[in-house]
Amino acid sequence: MQVKLFVGNLPWSVGDAELTQIFATHGEVQSARVISDRDTGRSRGFGFVEMETADVSALIRATDGYEIDGRNLRVNQAEDKGPRRSSGGGGDRGGFGGRRDRY
Repeated sequence: MQVKLFVGNLPWSVGDAELTQIFATHGEVQSARVISDRDTGRSRGFGFVEMETADVSALIRATDGYEIDGRNLRVNQAEDKGPRRSSGGGGDRGGFGGRRDRY
């Protein structure tokens, strides 16, 4: 079964290749991506791994707490993000202010 995992508490030295290696011993990794800061390009300390596994619980138990560079990884099944809402033109304003007729 295809599973998407959230991997947190990554050392900043870990990149996509190292993340792939960590999980490759537990099954076929389709993708492994460390998330980087948009402005600095530096790792944000977490990433996502998509892979094939027969037992998600066993995979999480085997990798959660794995130590790398003195840090213990936090591994959970990733939750799907809902559709992103546009901030433009009408509809829900997302809490940016209130009624204009108050003084």
